[in-house]
Amino acid sequence: MTDSHSESRKGLILINTGPGKGKTTAALGTGLRAVGVGMRVLMLQFLKGSWHYGELDAVHSFGDNFILKQLGRGFVKVGGAETDPEDLRMVHEAWEESKAAILSGEWDLVILDEINYAIGYGMLDPAEVAKTLLERPEMVHVILTGRNAHPTLIEIADTVTEMREVKHAYQKGILAQRGIEY
Repeated sequence: MTDSHSESRKGLILINTGPGKGKTTAALGTGLRAVGVGMRVLMLQFLKGSWHYGELDAVHSFGDNFILKQLGRGFVKVGGAETDPEDLRMVHEAWEESKAAILSGEWDLVILDEINYAIGYGMLDPAEVAKTLLERPEMVHVILTGRNAHPTLIEIADTVTEMREVKHAYQKGILAQRGIEY
């Protein structure tokens, strides 16, 4: 007797995109689910850095099974000559680390947080990202987050979710709440 679930096992490419909030949070939720069933999770945050988010503390309790690294400076100025060479260097290094992690097969799930922004800002080539995703070991899952996912990546993804803001507390003058938004 065969288990029908084992026959369809395959690493997936998932994209969380759209203008609404929750893209990173959804990826973290999937990471939490994955680590809960014994998978190893690596989350690389492309543009986030220096800020302290609650999730940084939360994943420490999982030891080496859920690693979260901030690989950016936190704020990026973009547009023609305004793009800081230091930010470009950091995105390039973040991509090299991401590529190595994806291709290593050492991780069951690799989350590339805010990579869509780096691509959208012209700091990273979507064709190179797509090539790596297509070359990954069969059982490696990858989640890409950030607004305006590139059509090349949407095309190769297995699941694409678009977050749409219906209403947000800041429209009523309510500031971001610790534990909910950061």
